[in-house]
Amino acid sequence: MMDTPSAPLRCATHPETETYLRCGRCGTPICPRCLVYTPVGTRCRTCARLRRLPTYEVDAAMHLRAAAVGLALALGFGILWGLATRFGLGAGFFTLWIVLFLGFGCGELIALAVNRKRGPGLMAIAAASVVLAFGISRLLPLAGMLLVVGAPVELVLATLGRLAPAALLDPISLLFVALGAALAASRLR
Repeated sequence: MMDTPSAPLRCATHPETETYLRCGRCGTPICPRCLVYTPVGTRCRTCARLRRLPTYEVDAAMHLRAAAVGLALALGFGILWGLATRFGLGAGFFTLWIVLFLGFGCGELIALAVNRKRGPGLMAIAAASVVLAFGISRLLPLAGMLLVVGAPVELVLATLGRLAPAALLDPISLLFVALGAALAASRLR
């Protein structure tokens, strides 16, 4: 057993801090800010070997996989939602249910694609997938109507540029989309 020193020591990490504490393994002087409680006693951060949970260790390959799945889901759901809107089923009150299904589905499918990993980057990808699907669903019917009429591509792009803000900035739909994005992100928290 170590004897407590009669004079205070200086913390190895914070030399301005006086302390009577030492690491239980290596004996390094530590202050209360550096102290880590472990099942076998107090340790310095080096001896405690702090690691994140494996569930939250997400590498770049996992983020790319999540982004690819999120983009595919956004395109697929966006096109289906746009077609439903064209036939009168994807607007108004139905938007809430579509967005809730979309948010839950995107969150769960992205989680499955990355082996149930979690983290802020994956949350952002899932939320962005819902927002992108909403954008596609609103712009697809506009582009489809113009292409069916046989308008040149330049006219289609110009018309989309003028009509897109009105189609995308419906306050109720934006509220629903925010709810869906939050639901998708919560599945990966």
